[in-house]
Amino acid sequence: MDDSKVHILVVDDDPGLRSLLQRYLIEQGMTVTTVQDSKEMDEFFIQNSAHLIILDLMLPGEDGLSIARRIKATLDLPIIILSAKGDDVEKIIGLEMGADDYLAKPFNPRELLARIKAVLRRHCPKNKEKKSPFEDISHDTIQFADFKLDLTNRSFFKKEDEIILTNGEFKLLEILCKHPEHALSRDHLMDLIGGFDRTPFDRSIDIKITRLRKKIESDPKNPQFIRTIWGIGYMFTPDGNSH
Repeated sequence: MDDSKVHILVVDDDPGLRSLLQRYLIEQGMTVTTVQDSKEMDEFFIQNSAHLIILDLMLPGEDGLSIARRIKATLDLPIIILSAKGDDVEKIIGLEMGADDYLAKPFNPRELLARIKAVLRRHCPKNKEKKSPFEDISHDTIQFADFKLDLTNRSFFKKEDEIILTNGEFKLLEILCKHPEHALSRDHLMDLIGGFDRTPFDRSIDIKITRLRKKIESDPKNPQFIRTIWGIGYMFTPDGNSH
């Protein structure tokens, strides 16, 4: 995506940080709008759109985690969380709410820029005017059981019903589908997804696996498609056979 066409929305109650981010990202050729809370964010979205949201966790009124949950439930927008709470627990909660990346304050603006570009590279807006997903077989797709993963439109369907995935969930499912019947370790999956700093106890892959299972497995506690391989990681079984 051309940086000059990128519109970033910054949601943070610190006016100094908003000004710094706006000035820096504009210097990088991006369009930037800043708001201080969820009320101003909602007013912005009435008549405007953005390609990515930079979201603080500690906000007056509705907090950042609640906003992230609401955004992911209603809009197809990637989110990068900024927060003074840099511990692993807060990071895991943020990713579990659907955030695409998490950066602790204080941070280097150049690192934030790199993360913005990485998230945008992984995120492709869906074609909202497309016909039935099974009418156009020219798209790059992966099919298994009753499911279809459309890599061109970055969308996922069960029969003709769309299943909404976050950007991270989509990328993880794409990787699993491209490595059927192969046990993949958590570290290998993190390397293939890219874009995240990780610690030895990083659970973001496990969180995404749990969310994916809830969306595609008839019994998430007894998964048929995404199997746990104890001591290694996970294996995707496209025919749904867990044995």
